Amino acid sequence: MDPVLALFAAAVGYFCGAISFARLVSKIVAPQKDITSTEIGIASTEEKVIMSAVSATTVSMHLGSKFGFMTVVLDMLKITLPTLLFKHRYAESYFLISAAAGMVGHIWPVYHGFQGGRGLSAVYGGMFAIDLIGVFATSIGGMLLGLVVIRDVLVAYVGGLWLLIPWLWFRTHDVAHVIYAVAVNIVFLLAMIPEMKQYLRLRREGKGDDLAEVMQLTGMGRGIYKMAKRFGVIKDDAN
Repeated sequence: MDPVLALFAAAVGYFCGAISFARLVSKIVAPQKDITSTEIGIASTEEKVIMSAVSATTVSMHLGSKFGFMTVVLDMLKITLPTLLFKHRYAESYFLISAAAGMVGHIWPVYHGFQGGRGLSAVYGGMFAIDLIGVFATSIGGMLLGLVVIRDVLVAYVGGLWLLIPWLWFRTHDVAHVIYAVAVNIVFLLAMIPEMKQYLRLRREGKGDDLAEVMQLTGMGRGIYKMAKRFGVIKDDAN
């Protein structure tokens, strides 16, 4: 592998990933809105969860699901397109470097004081180019693992990323793909530390123990919750 080309792939991926479509969509649709800090109240308590991420989730919460979905698509494309470019242009694993760097740029964008999203849409944006089937297999598998087997919203949220590791090994038997899967899991967990601390504190204090209540603390959780009900995993009387 050419180190100069690897550095170029990382730079292209990072600077594309650092484009904050959440901010762009918000600025166009509702320039008066501040989406850089979001407080979410917890039912039956005075507690609030503070989300510092600026992402499709916060766009959805402030501007509605239509603009949130638009942001998700744009966030995925900014990772998918550079990854596809390197995948089809070069035989080696430069595309994995581009995809991983794009996720880093999405989470810590140099253009916006290193305050970005949490990386889930960026990971799956890369996966659309790396392994299209894996996008659906791991995301649905992770949701079922969290909702049906372990019954924990945090597992439902990150379970798909965990499954990337065995899935990419099964699909490719390539060490570079496994390293990529492990790397994005580590980066995602680092990005999620602020929210995870708040979540775990609430669980220790016995607040939000009901699965339906906990799942609806974030926009992403509400999306997973609605999907689970649609699949019949959670019934309407769960909340």
